[in-house]
Amino acid sequence: MPVSSPPVSVLGPVRQTYAGEASFPPIARAYTQVSQVVKELGLLRRTPWFYAMVGGAILLGMAGCVAGFILLGDSWFQLLIAGAFGILFTQAAFLAHEAAHRQILRTGPGNDRLARILACGVVGISYSWWDSKHSRHHANPNRVGKDPDIEVDTISFLEEDAAEARGIRRLITQHQGWFFFPLLTLEGLNLHYLGVKHLVTTREKIPGRFLELGLIALRLAVFIVPVFLFLPLGMAFAFIGVQMAVFGVYMGASFAPNHKGMPVIAPNARLDFFSKQVRTSRNIGGGWWATWLMGGLNYQVEHHLFPSMARPHLSHARAIVREQCRTLGVPYTETSLWRSYAIVIDYLNRVGLAARDPFDCPSRTELRRASAAA
Repeated sequence: MPVSSPPVSVLGPVRQTYAGEASFPPIARAYTQVSQVVKELGLLRRTPWFYAMVGGAILLGMAGCVAGFILLGDSWFQLLIAGAFGILFTQAAFLAHEAAHRQILRTGPGNDRLARILACGVVGISYSWWDSKHSRHHANPNRVGKDPDIEVDTISFLEEDAAEARGIRRLITQHQGWFFFPLLTLEGLNLHYLGVKHLVTTREKIPGRFLELGLIALRLAVFIVPVFLFLPLGMAFAFIGVQMAVFGVYMGASFAPNHKGMPVIAPNARLDFFSKQVRTSRNIGGGWWATWLMGGLNYQVEHHLFPSMARPHLSHARAIVREQCRTLGVPYTETSLWRSYAIVIDYLNRVGLAARDPFDCPSRTELRRASAAA
């Protein structure tokens, strides 16, 4: 069963109790043992034919979308094509993610080049910005002050951040669980914006900065410009809006179940690698269909333990990791996709309670309603 977060107090100063403040029991050699079995079974070998087929399917899908775009012409059915593009760009983002983790090609530089082409030239986001952020997340998932994925960005993932929310963000934060998925319709735009901002405004040296800017500009010319050339202005904006919304929701809905609502680790907690990665990650059940839908992110526990493991091998590693967890008494969390969304919404709403008026007690509100009804 998923690990639930501690209740949120709405009275007095907000202070979230983090998992690991009293360090988790160290588990000697747990990861070494699992890693040895994984290597002996050949689960770290590359699967080039699998990724060739996935890439070919994405290219075929995009070719079909282009043909449909041309054939439909001035028609509101173009919004179906826009939605299909949103799905295909997300699938391409999954491949970029896997290339960044050295899962596809044999060499690191080759994977880097492929990831940069896919991220910038196909999806339209900065690879260098995303890679830096994602690497920090993998090193310290759900650790306060070190995991960028739990830093406040409209949505607050920590009670302290929720308590500091002001203005419009405070209104959103109070019921942020219910707003989470609607807000994902803007996440695609946010990802594009943050990536370009990083490339343009960062003063430190960024390897491949101008290559990435060039690929993003080329992608705009190939994808965005034809939309506005061949469709009426209103329809063109609607096309881009639908594509971006589908992309944002699909991306967010694939990444959100993995860690949100799992234990948040104290800044100075002492954890071994195995415990840190397993306790903060959640798998999604469903088998092959979930793997295709989520690009392998459904096996989040195994992905965090073995980031370079190719997608087809994750299900085999799952049995090994589960057995090790059972032997050592380490919680292994796996649930259904829909249940994971319910957990995320509930967790965010409980965190959001910290943004409410400390004198607006929910129990008092219920008593008022009961008195009024009487």
